[in-house]
Amino acid sequence: MSEELKMACPQCGKEIVYSTTNPHRPFCSERCKLIDLGAWANDEYALEAQPDNEEEVEQLVSALVAKHNIEEDY
Repeated sequence: MSEELKMACPQCGKEIVYSTTNPHRPFCSERCKLIDLGAWANDEYALEAQPDNEEEVEQLVSALVAKHNIEEDY
């Protein structure tokens, strides 16, 4: 007999059984699933990225300067 895998819902922390019978996994409910989706849509989660080289940094800075109409005396 296999043991059930239990884990905490990443949104609310409620303990759930991680199983294919749970259509919301890894969340406990549709509500927690939608809260998490909304957070992603609102850019509340972000992955950090570091440019590989100085040229890429300069391109990013130039793009931001142009986008925000910033004086180039930065």
